[in-house]
Amino acid sequence: MSREDRFRMIDPSEGLSISGQCKALGIPRSSLYYTPREEPPENLAIMRFVDEQYLKTPFYGVNRLHQELSQNNFTLSKGKLRRLMKKVNWRTLYPKKKTTKADPEAYKYPYLLRKLTIDHPNQVWEVDITYIPMEKGFMYLFAIIDVYSRYVVGWSLSNTMSSEWVVASLKDAFEVYGRPEIINSDQGSQFTSKSYVDLLQGVGSVGGSLIKISMDSKGRALDNIYIERLWRSVKYENVYLVSYETVKDLRRGLTHYFEFYNKERLHQSLEYKTPSLIYSRAA
Repeated sequence: MSREDRFRMIDPSEGLSISGQCKALGIPRSSLYYTPREEPPENLAIMRFVDEQYLKTPFYGVNRLHQELSQNNFTLSKGKLRRLMKKVNWRTLYPKKKTTKADPEAYKYPYLLRKLTIDHPNQVWEVDITYIPMEKGFMYLFAIIDVYSRYVVGWSLSNTMSSEWVVASLKDAFEVYGRPEIINSDQGSQFTSKSYVDLLQGVGSVGGSLIKISMDSKGRALDNIYIERLWRSVKYENVYLVSYETVKDLRRGLTHYFEFYNKERLHQSLEYKTPSLIYSRAA
């Protein structure tokens, strides 16, 4: 049972206390009371604009994005823009330079999906984190998608981007769907952390199979194209249409959306079938 399923089971009207229900379901009580990260209203408006702009022009750097904001009557310094771009997890697309030097102390792995034939479920999962604007703040959304079927095997919300959050979410997905052969991500700090690498390599777990680690080249976010397309769908078909006020409303809304995405939404790339049908048929 996923973490989001366990969240939905908690009922304040039950005789057992909220603390008792959380303990029984194995979820931290604090995660029930997440509040959106706060920024001044002006910054939230800029971040919302920047987030929408990323889906249109992910190849823009600071200079062009600053000009775009100026032409839309936003006034801010480039230093402030850089800070807000970091907040929304903006990753400019650009050709990888041959002179790029990797940090020898960081966990970095090659991109394994190039020319790979993906022909069955749980062969390749892609993972990523995106920014979710809200009425009075913002949250981060982590999702896991099975590349073959486009089935979302897991997702969760947090107000911080921590490796602990990512690892806990992956563990939930493993419990329900098993461990995939390959997981692809970008080179973000959450995915180069020791706890993340140890989890995928089966360190400290009983019977934990080795998962091959694949990472996008720096500046090549579209190496993770399937989950980038998921973000576009989630935002244009749900988040931008609904001005969520509370984390509870956001969690409920995304729960309904992902149910729709997996089980009802017809995908052109799947010959107008649903991810759930493709995943269950071949699993």
